[in-house]
Amino acid sequence: MSAGWASGLPKEPDPQPTVTPTEPSPTPRADQSALPGIFDLGLVFVTGKGGVGKTTIAGGLALAAAQQGKRVLVCEADSKGDLSSLFEVAPTTFDARQVTDGVWAMSMDTEASLREYLKLNLKIPIMGRIGPLAKAFDFVATAAPGVREILTVGKLCYEVRERNYDLVVVDAAASGHIVSQLAAPQAINELVKVGLIRTQTDWMLDILSNPWKTGLVAVTTPEEMPVSETLELAARVAAETTVRLAGVVVNRVLPELFGHSEEAVFEELRQPAAVGAMSEAAGGDVEPVLEGARLAVTMRRTRSAHLERLRSGLDPSTPVLLLPYLFSRTYGLRTTGQVAAALTEELGV
Repeated sequence: MSAGWASGLPKEPDPQPTVTPTEPSPTPRADQSALPGIFDLGLVFVTGKGGVGKTTIAGGLALAAAQQGKRVLVCEADSKGDLSSLFEVAPTTFDARQVTDGVWAMSMDTEASLREYLKLNLKIPIMGRIGPLAKAFDFVATAAPGVREILTVGKLCYEVRERNYDLVVVDAAASGHIVSQLAAPQAINELVKVGLIRTQTDWMLDILSNPWKTGLVAVTTPEEMPVSETLELAARVAAETTVRLAGVVVNRVLPELFGHSEEAVFEELRQPAAVGAMSEAAGGDVEPVLEGARLAVTMRRTRSAHLERLRSGLDPSTPVLLLPYLFSRTYGLRTTGQVAAALTEELGV
C-alpha cells in the first residue's frame, strides 16, 4: 500500500482524461437511475445533523460493502464520532488497521496528514510532532480557510486514486460543515491558477466531481428539524459543490404496529366499561397499554408526514433508504451488523 496521499502528480498525467464506455463523462446532476449504486462508488461521504446516527450508518455501510466482497476503508473525519465502538476495537488512529473481515479503519489527523505531505513532497525527515511547523500550519489554516479541509479530502482522494481500497467510507463532518469541506478543493482551485497546489486540487476535483466515483450520503430521521436540515443540505450541495448526492438514509423509522382497523378496535377498548373489564381480568391497570398503543400510532403518523415532506423536497431520482428503529441501549458489532443488513436490503444487493 502506498505511503502517502500527496505524493505529487498522478503517475500518468493526462490533460484530456479519456472516457471509457462504462464510465460516462462526469455529470454530477445526472439522473440517479443511470448512475452506480452506493456500493459501486469509490468514495462515499456520510453526513447528517448531530444525533441522527451518522457514525452508525457509516460503519454499517462499510460492513455491508465488505460483506459484498469489497475491501473497505472507513475513516472517522468527525472528531465527535466513535467509530471504534461500532467494531468493538481500540480507538482508531491515522494509520489504518483492520477491524473486521474486509474493513480497515482510521481517524483523520490533519497534523499527521501534513507531516506525511512534508515528508513526501519536501523530503523533510520529521520525527514526532512537527513543532514550529505545526504552529505555522495553524496560522496558515486560520488565515486561509480550506487548508485543513484539503488535507482531509486530499488524503481520502489519494486512497481512491491509488485504488488501495475498493471503497472509502467517510464518517464526515456534520451537515452544517460538510459543504465547506467538499467545496474546499474547488475554492482553492479558483484562487490558485498555476503550480503544484493547482495541479493537486485538479486531480482531487476530478475525483470529487465524478458521480461514478464519489457520492454523498445524507443521514436523517423522520423528524421536523433533521428533515428541514437535510433538504437545506441537498440544495446547498447542488448549488455550492460538484459532488453528487447519492442517497438519503432515513434512520429510526418506527414500524407500523397497527393499521386503521386495529386503531378502531383500540378506541372501542378505551371505553370505561371495557377498560374496567380488562383491568379486572388482567389483575392490573391496562390503561397504560392502551395509551402506549395510541402513542405508537400518533408517532408513526407524525413521522410519516415528515417522511413525505422529505421525499417531495428531494430530486425524485435521489434514493431514499429507510432503516428501522433499533431498540438497543448499546452499540457494538452486533448492532453494526443489523444496520449493514438493513442497508443491504434497502439497496437491493
